[in-house]
Amino acid sequence: MTGGHPPGRIPPTATLFLLLAAACGGGADRADDPDAPIKVGAIFDLTGPTADVGTDYADGVRGFVDWTNRQGGIEGRPIELIYQDYAYQVDRAEQLYGQFVGEGAVIFMGWGTGDTEALQLRIAEDEIPFSSASLSHVLGDPAEAPYNFLVATSYSDQFRIALDWIARNHAPDNPDAGAPVVALMHNASPFGLSPARQGGEAFAAARGIDLSLYPMPRGAVDFTAEFSRIRQSGARYIVFQNTSGPAAVALRNARSLGIEATFICLNWCSNAQLVELAGEAAEGVMGTMPYAPLTMDVPGTRVIRDYLASQGETIAGKTNAYTQGWWTFAVFAEAMRQVLAAGGDLTGANIRATMETFADFDMGGVTVPITFTPDDHLGAKGLRIYRVEDGAWQPVTDFIQAPDPA
Repeated sequence: MTGGHPPGRIPPTATLFLLLAAACGGGADRADDPDAPIKVGAIFDLTGPTADVGTDYADGVRGFVDWTNRQGGIEGRPIELIYQDYAYQVDRAEQLYGQFVGEGAVIFMGWGTGDTEALQLRIAEDEIPFSSASLSHVLGDPAEAPYNFLVATSYSDQFRIALDWIARNHAPDNPDAGAPVVALMHNASPFGLSPARQGGEAFAAARGIDLSLYPMPRGAVDFTAEFSRIRQSGARYIVFQNTSGPAAVALRNARSLGIEATFICLNWCSNAQLVELAGEAAEGVMGTMPYAPLTMDVPGTRVIRDYLASQGETIAGKTNAYTQGWWTFAVFAEAMRQVLAAGGDLTGANIRATMETFADFDMGGVTVPITFTPDDHLGAKGLRIYRVEDGAWQPVTDFIQAPDPA
């Protein structure tokens, strides 16, 4: 580790935005221009197949950068966000990653599962701390991805929480009801398969759950064929691992076909956009939601609402993807602040080492406290379950932890 940076432990009761506000000004005394902007690379899906949620996530990242720079930057240094729309194309992501790292990016905000997994080796070789909107469980394993960090609950942990809820609530007063039958309708991609392939299938088998997978073809406007097979399977629970657009199409389709089931969205369709697109068909849908919607009144959403108000904006039309984008960047910003405050060089190794000291780090109530260690980069392992009631997402649980893998 260069620069003699001694990693320090973060106060568990502190919130990121208060720490950043207190840290403004007074850049570290460094030989390589302490006033130079901190370059951060990012790719967003603004026009591709996941743009329905990608745009809000991108706005959250950019909003946090603007808010931080208005506060004086990180230890007096402004953030320079260099980004482009990659339209969910893996080869484009790889090209842009190399370009932005070549331009001096010290950390990187990514997006999709396929491209993040494709970049794994390059990220490790370049020593670039990296977080993406992909919550693929393997990306939280430092043995596999030493510079990747998951700030939100992984798809696998979300799926286990959903399956555990199903097992606990399946006909509790009827011991003869038989095993719960669950259908996972998923995006036809590594993102879609991640929760099942990375532990979900084994967990379902261990809990006596009959689980089947049904890919959702990209661009489909009708899922009658899939629902016909699901009906034949006897599934009473349907879990979506997809974004809000395709899930809304499926929900409207299911209601028109008279499918009677409990519908559960994992995080990329448990948002306000699903309710807007699905209308009455969204009523009663459950959601595993790692990040609080902006309608929830906690410190971590208040800072966002205050920022939006200062820009003449409101939370109308903005989803919890905005919260996730904002707070994902905020975790990395705090690590960079600590490196600079300790007089260290802003290298990937120093940023990574600092992040690995975060213990029960308070996220302002938007998600569970974050903990990273040298052996575990899965920062969050719990979430709240929500349900759509009268057209709005309402929490039905407090934070609950993911059960142990099978």
